[in-house]
Amino acid sequence: MSGRPAIRPDRLQDRLARFAAIGATPKGGVDRQALTQGDRQARALLVDLAGSRGFSVRQDAAANLFLRRPGEDADLPPLLLGSHLDTQPTGGRFDGALGVLAAFEVLEALEDAGVSAPRSVEIAVWTNEEGSRFAPGAMGSQAFASGLLPAEWLDARASDGARLGDELAATIGSLPAPVTSLGFPIAAYLELHIEQGPVLERENTPIGVVTGIQGTLWLAVELEGRAAHAGTTPLDFRQDPMRAAATAMAELYRTVMPTDPDARFTIGRIEVQPGSINSVPESVRFTIDLRHPDAAVLAGLERQVRAACKNASADSACRLSIHRLLDMPPIVFPETMVRLVEESAQRAKLATRRIVSGAFHDAVHLARCAPTAMIFCPCRDGISHNEAEHVEPHFAAAGTTALLEATLSVLARVR
Repeated sequence: MSGRPAIRPDRLQDRLARFAAIGATPKGGVDRQALTQGDRQARALLVDLAGSRGFSVRQDAAANLFLRRPGEDADLPPLLLGSHLDTQPTGGRFDGALGVLAAFEVLEALEDAGVSAPRSVEIAVWTNEEGSRFAPGAMGSQAFASGLLPAEWLDARASDGARLGDELAATIGSLPAPVTSLGFPIAAYLELHIEQGPVLERENTPIGVVTGIQGTLWLAVELEGRAAHAGTTPLDFRQDPMRAAATAMAELYRTVMPTDPDARFTIGRIEVQPGSINSVPESVRFTIDLRHPDAAVLAGLERQVRAACKNASADSACRLSIHRLLDMPPIVFPETMVRLVEESAQRAKLATRRIVSGAFHDAVHLARCAPTAMIFCPCRDGISHNEAEHVEPHFAAAGTTALLEATLSVLARVR
């Protein structure tokens, strides 16, 4: 390798602003959900930027997008850097996009310095990490790791009625990049992401070295009762699924998180039919997001949820069904990769602290494919999945510098 590369923080901030303008919301956030027109526009902009630097571009059947800076030996598996460009409906400017654009800044820094790397370095833009428009989340990285795009995914419907298979085809067809098969060997995987929590900012620590990702389980609960008149139906004649849902929710809110500080329990979506103000509902559907760093405890939490819902449905004479939408076991990153990131950041004189990720990321699936590491940078007040999400420029630059240094370390050590 020749000259010592360095990032350009001004260029990174300019790119962040350009991408934030795609799907910009009135409150300063971004609505660029997976496989929408906004998502396609962001991908097209990145492809244009890659072409201007001479990086090659391709995509796969899951609409994952790959940008490559070639190395000396094209036969060696590449080092992969990645994240996502899709957002929540009222998302922020940095969740996912910072990781993609920091990775692009790393490629540009290597190119600016004329670095001759022993192997190629690639950027992956993973499809549908957020899972807000189509479930499951981290869909693209999961398909890459397994080499499979399940048929049932293709028929999944968004809230706007769009079919996943059609949206994938439209997104792939919107770019001139060739389409290759799912999955390929990689030497290692690195991902930069905002913390989405308050720890790093509170400690004024620029670099979080992620040791692992807690497990995540998404459940869809449906309670079916009998629609009835709100004014004329006595309690004894009601089969009220809302009563059952409220009872189960109250029990779980009372017990799950208050008894275990490592547990996370969230009800993020509720649908009531027929949704009339003066009718006892016929059905109630809601989602549950369970998280824990211990797989055995997470399994116990699922049993607790099922028992609470079963008891509540029996008391209200309602039918109950529960099925899994997402099951991501906890992952622990290799200690060698954790130390590599620590040493790389320290070489750049950046303070670090080890941290467990409370949110799932594409890295959870890439860890099945190759040695994997994640870098966190602080976000203001720990706010994320919110239009107020913000990362200070100096923290964005620090995270990108750590990613560059880790890239150089991998290129030097992973052969």
